Amino acid sequence: MFLRIVPVLALAVVVGGCSPAEAPREAAQPATTEPMADSPAATPAGQQELNTDEDIVRVASSAAPADVSGSATIVDPGEDGTMREVRAGTNGWVCMARPQVMCLDKQWQDWSEAWMNKREPKVSGVGIAYMLRGDTGASNIDPYATEATPDNQWVTTGPHIMLLTPDAAQLEALPTDPHAGGPWVMWKGTPYAHIMVPMEEMGDR
Repeated sequence: MFLRIVPVLALAVVVGGCSPAEAPREAAQPATTEPMADSPAATPAGQQELNTDEDIVRVASSAAPADVSGSATIVDPGEDGTMREVRAGTNGWVCMARPQVMCLDKQWQDWSEAWMNKREPKVSGVGIAYMLRGDTGASNIDPYATEATPDNQWVTTGPHIMLLTPDAAQLEALPTDPHAGGPWVMWKGTPYAHIMVPMEEMGDR
């Protein structure tokens, strides 16, 4: 889930793009169930030691399948909050290792810029974002909540994919309960509603 992202994607680092026709092949690839040295089981998302650019590239690349992250632009926040290009990419995707480990296609990059500026996003096609290392938690109902409260449905999600659709009516058939099993809609009823697709059982998260 998308939480506390610094001004990421007002970047002029995006080259090319990923067409919706490519999405089903990429999205269908499951996350591995074998714990890796850098897996969420070993090191929670967003809490890695990132001492070198090589560390940043390695962790950021783990957010998505290799055929996506291998040619993606890698960025990292500087001390002033602006994004630094660590590695130039060629496929239109942007990946980062912090504040969350994720890879975003062009639709999600545009969405995130709208979210950061509190304006309504214009979703013109299917959007895909990968967070195969999971996240550090967010409210399921409030797009701008920064911490858990008794009534904001805070949820922490393991490896997952996030989907945008230009047709909001397609969200109506999905539940909003992250523990119902399978995909659910986060932030329903707001301009930032999107589909969460967990790659493992949510359990008691």
